[in-house]
Amino acid sequence: MIVYNEIEPFAVEWLKNLIALGQLPGGVVDERPIQSLRGTLRGARQFHTFCGIGGWPLAIRLAGWPEEQEVWTGSCPCQPFSSAGKGGGVKDLRHLWPEFFRLIAEYRPSVVFGEQVSGKAGLGWLDGVFSDLEGEGYTCGAVVVGAHSVGAPHI
Repeated sequence: MIVYNEIEPFAVEWLKNLIALGQLPGGVVDERPIQSLRGTLRGARQFHTFCGIGGWPLAIRLAGWPEEQEVWTGSCPCQPFSSAGKGGGVKDLRHLWPEFFRLIAEYRPSVVFGEQVSGKAGLGWLDGVFSDLEGEGYTCGAVVVGAHSVGAPHI
């Protein structure tokens, strides 16, 4: 079973359309907030939260990741840590890493991918993520890939 988790209505419909067209693997689109996901992911070999329009599922598919191989992905909201945000950091209500980590600790997926904005605030976020995951026995790694790395006109 593949579970796509997204709360934005436009993105939910987009995901459903991509699945129907075969652009993303078939699965369940769960529209509940991550805080509501409790005891509902048993048997999910892939879980994609904060899924947006399916960037992570598409990326792992294009990379040749087998659909039957376990993987979890999450792109936690960046607003608490983005230079364009209000700078609330971990005190911002949109800081949802603790909820994603709660699920990781409960279900213990073998592989987890994620992303966050770079910069001082994003790096502080990453330190906390690594601390949490390493405390659960995960090995962690990171790479900075700026938008300019894929041709976007960013400095």
